Amino acid sequence: MTICVFGASSIALDQIYYDEAFSLGAELARRGHTMVFGGGASGLMGAAARGVSSENGDMIGIAPKFFDEPGILYGGCTELIYTETMGERKKRMEDLAEAFITLPGGIGTFEEFFEVLTLKQLGRHAKAMAILDTNGYYAELDAMMRRSVREKFTPDDGYALYQSFSTPEAMMDYIETYEAQPEDIWKDKIFGKYGDPGESRQTLEA
Repeated sequence: MTICVFGASSIALDQIYYDEAFSLGAELARRGHTMVFGGGASGLMGAAARGVSSENGDMIGIAPKFFDEPGILYGGCTELIYTETMGERKKRMEDLAEAFITLPGGIGTFEEFFEVLTLKQLGRHAKAMAILDTNGYYAELDAMMRRSVREKFTPDDGYALYQSFSTPEAMMDYIETYEAQPEDIWKDKIFGKYGDPGESRQTLEA
């Protein structure tokens, strides 16, 4: 299975975050999966990549051409794919992935997570999504999502679009046993009695 991993590039984090990212990469490789990631050598991305390498695993790095500078990209990638833009990079990662893992991160990681989450909610994919909640980092995000469901901004079982885990082992067990739902199920939950906006638009145009 090819699994996309998102996470921080920061080099100023507590050691526990790097250790858990390394453990994830090693666990992913031990189970015979391929990691696809942004190709970075630093931060949690670099730690996960080193974990994959420690178990002689495979990884695909995807990066825009302007990242091709000394020390920026991880040198141990099995394959390194260059793109013209950041948007193209992200699309390529999403297309290659059969599941998604989000490690602790900042604005860029949040954006990657929520884009893939939105695509799942809209029925554009039905792939497993998991968060490695190291040190309780995503507790506030989980609380926000629960409130979103409780106050009807998100469908009642929208919280099931992803799952959070405290260990790489439990998270990988979930991903490996995940059963995808029909890709249109979330679309039905969102539009419900109001129907598909596309249908409404066609009615108005008629």
